[in-house]
Amino acid sequence: MTDVPTRPVTIITGASRGIGAAIAERLAADGHDLVLTYRDRADDADSVARRCASSGARVLVLKVDLADLEATATVVPAAIAKFGRVTGLVNNAGITGKIGGFLDASLDESEELFRVNVLAPIVLTRAAIAHMATDRGGAGGSIVNISSGAARSGAPNTYIPYAMSKAALNALTTGASKEFGPVGVRVNTVSPGTTRTEIHAAAGRPDAPDERAPGIPMRRPGEPHEIAGAVAYLFSADASYTSGADIRVAGGN
Repeated sequence: MTDVPTRPVTIITGASRGIGAAIAERLAADGHDLVLTYRDRADDADSVARRCASSGARVLVLKVDLADLEATATVVPAAIAKFGRVTGLVNNAGITGKIGGFLDASLDESEELFRVNVLAPIVLTRAAIAHMATDRGGAGGSIVNISSGAARSGAPNTYIPYAMSKAALNALTTGASKEFGPVGVRVNTVSPGTTRTEIHAAAGRPDAPDERAPGIPMRRPGEPHEIAGAVAYLFSADASYTSGADIRVAGGN
């Protein structure tokens, strides 16, 4: 545990369940104070916050629909107002759209997907960097983007627009890490492979992790805590010279 004035303060989007919840609990255990956003599962978000608080974290929970970019723009200021500073951001929240062929993908669904998966991270990352950058009076910081192996595979017959959005997030890591490395901001990516979360049910295929297991070299899907471990490394002192990286946590894929 660290003293309150020097404890890292990290924003995690989409933290009410799955990978976001696992990241929150791991970072709380590592001594972070947290700002957790959720869209529509207040009970789950509160439960995650209580578990984080039991590790000694101070926690601010914010209900935010990241498709609403004006609401998204309030997150970093709210974190600063509560804790006095922000040292980290995890762009975790994301939606996939329905699983299916590219020609059947809804354009309206794809537009919402890009607002949540790409535009909201742009809004949050710009605000976080403006606060963290040493040439603007900040003390530096770290940003981790949660991408997907789909960004490289293209996810044919599954969800190409989702894969496109995650490729855009990878480009954000590459560009921002180079532009803002000189002013103390590290930007990295963690790319999970198939992981056992509820996102697959939301996409219309709840059994997808086990269905895909035979094609994974380790013959099983990942678990949220395994993704959280990679994120925790990128926020640790051990990663002080790591920026612009993409850590694939995909069972060998």
